[in-house]
Amino acid sequence: MVLLIAACAPRATAERAAPNPAATVVPIYVATGRRLDQTGPIFGLERTEGLRYFRTDVSVPPTHQPGQIEWPDGPPDAATDFVVTGTEVFPSPGAMVNEVRQEHAGRETLLFVHGYNNTLSEAMYRLAQIQTDFDTGMPGLLFSWPSAGDPRGYIYDRDSVLYARDDLTDMLRQLTRAPGDKVFLLAHSMGSSLVMESLREIALSGDRHLLNRISGVVLMSPDIDPDVFDRQAEVIGKLPQPFLIFITKADRALTVSGFITGRKPRLGMIDTVDKVQRPDVQVFDFSTLADGSGLNHFVPVTSPAAIGLLREILAESGPQSSDFIKSMALRLPKPKVLQP
Repeated sequence: MVLLIAACAPRATAERAAPNPAATVVPIYVATGRRLDQTGPIFGLERTEGLRYFRTDVSVPPTHQPGQIEWPDGPPDAATDFVVTGTEVFPSPGAMVNEVRQEHAGRETLLFVHGYNNTLSEAMYRLAQIQTDFDTGMPGLLFSWPSAGDPRGYIYDRDSVLYARDDLTDMLRQLTRAPGDKVFLLAHSMGSSLVMESLREIALSGDRHLLNRISGVVLMSPDIDPDVFDRQAEVIGKLPQPFLIFITKADRALTVSGFITGRKPRLGMIDTVDKVQRPDVQVFDFSTLADGSGLNHFVPVTSPAAIGLLREILAESGPQSSDFIKSMALRLPKPKVLQP
């Protein structure tokens, strides 16, 4: 029923508007396997060979509330809504990476991989919200694989993940081509499967140098079969560190996914810690911080309580500190279900 209702609902799209001096403009770099709609700065849903590259300037309103994306309800207004105030299409990945390096010299790149049933507009606004709420200071790049953007397109999206894994691997190589370049991977839902497939592909190629350039991985509500994850991790070998999995037992989207794939709980809903038997993986349960929004499928970045907690940890430890994992382990709630 949830899928049918969502399928009939209209989808919001990113809209242009004049800038507002009180708003915060967040540049979002995008590498996408979607075909460019020449009528505007919007990429469609069709798969295309290779990637397209562009930057969009997302304006976050001064009235923004943590965890929210303030979509326009009527004519877009930068004073109250997320809007696009500028775009630039790049002729090559090198041109985009060069601009990222010029604007953010010496900083590692936050690469966000969205999940199933996401449009480009939704994904780039989500990354802008994350960048704003966590004040990362890192350049943000969205890898927008060709999701159907339709809740009825689950199988199409799973195929699109396989279609896009080579492109994600190539993008990681582009982002780490210069000495000292680092990438932090943040993946959501089915995007976690894409990240694991790419890391597996890199490991099979023997390119440990590239794996060592990945400064950390976070899988939020990963839509992966736990057995498949174990096999992927086994092939990858030494995982990038830190490697975090954020779960929420009340995730209604993953409940539906589990039903579609055979009634087996997905990795983002595991109920015991021994479902992930690796010393190099940390699993954190956000169930007690779920507030019901968004089917509880994105709790770490949509729940104000979760955002406040993670911001506090980041402020104390710093996003690149080796104490990040230790601090999170001490501060996050530990319900009985996560005891060994």
